[in-house]
Amino acid sequence: MEREAALKLVKEQLTEHRYQHTLGVMETAISLANQYGADVKKAELAAIFHDYAKFRPKEEMKEIIVSQGFPTDLLDYNSELWHAPVGAYLVEKEAGITDSDVLDAIRFHTSGRPGMTLLEKIIYLADYIEPGRHFPGVDEVRDMAKENLDRALLKAVQNTILFLMKKNQTVYPDSFYTYNDLVKNRGID
Repeated sequence: MEREAALKLVKEQLTEHRYQHTLGVMETAISLANQYGADVKKAELAAIFHDYAKFRPKEEMKEIIVSQGFPTDLLDYNSELWHAPVGAYLVEKEAGITDSDVLDAIRFHTSGRPGMTLLEKIIYLADYIEPGRHFPGVDEVRDMAKENLDRALLKAVQNTILFLMKKNQTVYPDSFYTYNDLVKNRGID
């Protein structure tokens, strides 16, 4: 799918603010893909569609999680997580995108997972550091992303977990598993 067609489909699903965020994620993902040798077209497409289901009704997302056999423990955690796996499903169903690399990058952009692919890392990180994001720690992660993708990803995951803990919110296990995987298996000190 070409960029303009994809953006048109996505724009219909998002608020103007979230659409601007999506454009920032797209540009950041393209830049990271070029820097780290990922497929630029796949990065562009995954970035464009990463928040496709962000504003779907919670009841619709719940129904999809249950009916499509997604891990139902998702329902025990913050609903902000739901749009990622539901989005991957809807992007395939409604936009006709079947590339598993693109769909997995969408699916895991909120929680991460152990053994993340290069494309998955890029979309997770692009979502975190796009230019419209302004919160404590984001500039440090932006700087790290210029030097080492895995270190930047680790810092983003750490920051996210700590943010949730400080707010006394639950943390989805895949986020902890992602953190552990990055520390143990990627040689990050």
